[in-house]
Amino acid sequence: MQTQPLLYALALSLGLALAAVAQFRDAGPKDPQLGQATLQRWQIGVIVTAGTGPCRGIVATTSVPTDWPEQQVRVVAEDISPGVEVSYRMVDGAVKVMTARIASLAPGEQAKAVVTFEVKRSHQSAPEDTDVYVLPDPKKLDRKLRAFLAPSPYIESTDPQIEALAGKIGVEEEKAWGRVEAIHEWVRENIKLEDNQGRGVKSTLETLRDGTGDCDECTSLFVAICRARGIPARSVRVPGHCYPEFYLEDDNAQGHWLACDATRPLPFGELADDRPILQKGDNLRLRDPYTKRMKSYRFLPDNLTIADQRGTPPQVKVVLEFLPE
Repeated sequence: MQTQPLLYALALSLGLALAAVAQFRDAGPKDPQLGQATLQRWQIGVIVTAGTGPCRGIVATTSVPTDWPEQQVRVVAEDISPGVEVSYRMVDGAVKVMTARIASLAPGEQAKAVVTFEVKRSHQSAPEDTDVYVLPDPKKLDRKLRAFLAPSPYIESTDPQIEALAGKIGVEEEKAWGRVEAIHEWVRENIKLEDNQGRGVKSTLETLRDGTGDCDECTSLFVAICRARGIPARSVRVPGHCYPEFYLEDDNAQGHWLACDATRPLPFGELADDRPILQKGDNLRLRDPYTKRMKSYRFLPDNLTIADQRGTPPQVKVVLEFLPE
């Protein structure tokens, strides 16, 4: 059979479902307080098996954990097939991407790029003194932080309905912390937590209309309302879950990213999640493998591209597995 050039792009979902430099200084009394730490090992990567014909020019990408103030990561083992080249890069300061390049595969041949990561993840609680926080002045924020005030996929923070709602929540609160907490409580009280059972993510407007949502929708709505109030906010993705972070400044004009979770019965500002952080941010600009045009993504998709293929398409397995002790 004559070889037909083919760009074969698969968007592989992991079930959805900019780090500011200041985040990496030593924690102080005005930072989120780090508590109990859990050490886990996770296997992450891709396994590609050729179909009935050969294929070449295979490139697979997937998200992997990286260091954040509450998370430290190291590679402890690698299962990489001969001829597979693995590299890493950061995208928009939000997510670390592992790229596996496979020159070619014979019919039925398999190639692996699976890495074992040891992840130390600390629980977080509210800072010692929340009264020191103020809302940042949007005009004084740098370009990277201003991006967390803008709309992003499924987060319509400039929609008039969202802006009107944001103007009603927490207006009686004098302190910045209290205003954000009021948004958190409004989402908890007005959006019924409901598993979307594999359906696509709803927009914030659809979530408001339905009055229901899962962790994606509750996080998006919290983020949208914060942004509409001039409070930078972003989504954080871990395996099987996501939650929001918001940005406030202390009385020394030092910025802080702070976490909460509107889907769990925890005190505001407390977070007890042991799973590895895979992404912070929800508006990644990447080239669409189909159209070659730049596109905005809420969460980084896992992709496979093949420059040339014969026979049936290859089988691809995305590996994201917790390794119990």
